[in-house]
Amino acid sequence: MASSWSRSASPARDLAISSTGSGVCMMRNGWRDEQHPSLINFITSFLRANSFRLNFVPIAPDFIFNCGGMSIAFVFVTNWDCNSVCAIYDRVQKLKNQFAHLYIVVTLPTKEQNDSFVHSYFKYRMVLGRPIFVPVQNLEMGFEKIVKIALARGVCKQRDAISKLKFERQRAVEGMDAFRQVLTSIPSIDNHDANALNQAIGSIEAISRATKDQILEKTDLSAEKAEIITRFFRDPKYYLSPKII
Repeated sequence: MASSWSRSASPARDLAISSTGSGVCMMRNGWRDEQHPSLINFITSFLRANSFRLNFVPIAPDFIFNCGGMSIAFVFVTNWDCNSVCAIYDRVQKLKNQFAHLYIVVTLPTKEQNDSFVHSYFKYRMVLGRPIFVPVQNLEMGFEKIVKIALARGVCKQRDAISKLKFERQRAVEGMDAFRQVLTSIPSIDNHDANALNQAIGSIEAISRATKDQILEKTDLSAEKAEIITRFFRDPKYYLSPKII
């Protein structure tokens, strides 16, 4: 297995998930046993530098990264045998049906291996991007690509989750504004009263069904205000009358 091992295991700082850790990397036991110890040492150091915890487990792909709330699977082909590629594609076909996020990293240090890969890719009728193949020139580059892909997917997942959270918060704020607007349209009811009704009774619908006694029991509203609220929701002549400011 040829490799220069000239580059250090420096962290991919621009894609770090957090200061407390990037995630977990699971390596297939069988894949580890097939590799040169120097490659395993490099991988261990590189993962440590990028704050990943490494576990050796019996899994179907060679690696699974749990990063930023997402699982990404990898097949890492470290020795492309031009005369025996059928087994690789058979394995890829099985794994792509099991993992939604699957990448195939292939080490192709020679022109002969690169030509073999290109020819076999079309021979076995692979669909572009399903899964994604990542050709690399050496083993170090291959594993660095794996970690960067995992980090990038994790960051995207986190940003997507944050965006959704912000959207839900915005909807909640807008919903509360509309709630206050409805209740403060009732004569004598202010923002404090609206907040008290929301916390103690709930939705507009629930408030419309509440009795005067229930409002007095659950909130600090006065009897006069409780009477106004119940009349507002039950007496059409009352709620259709203009509000006196």
